[in-house]
Amino acid sequence: MENKLYVGNLSYSMRDDSLRQHFSAFGQVSSAKVMMERDSGRSKGFGFVEMGSPAEAQAAIQGLNGKEVDGRALTVNIARPMEPRSGGGFGGGDRRGGGYRQRAY
Repeated sequence: MENKLYVGNLSYSMRDDSLRQHFSAFGQVSSAKVMMERDSGRSKGFGFVEMGSPAEAQAAIQGLNGKEVDGRALTVNIARPMEPRSGGGFGGGDRRGGGYRQRAY
């Protein structure tokens, strides 16, 4: 997984195709995905790019980390596995459950 990259500080107008285009200068791009808000369809400001090899991934990091694209300095590094979320589900993490509680008067 040394060839999967996290790309942060993307402009909100960035889409998959333009992300792929920026990284293709450094080698084969297997996939490029800008993460989008479910409700609004707007970019969340980060995405993931999978390069063809670890060497190409390192070249992309060297070439694009800190580089200004659409007025924003990109953050590019090796993607880490997603950490499990705490709380175990809905309701804000209280073991007694979520929802509204009655007030004691």
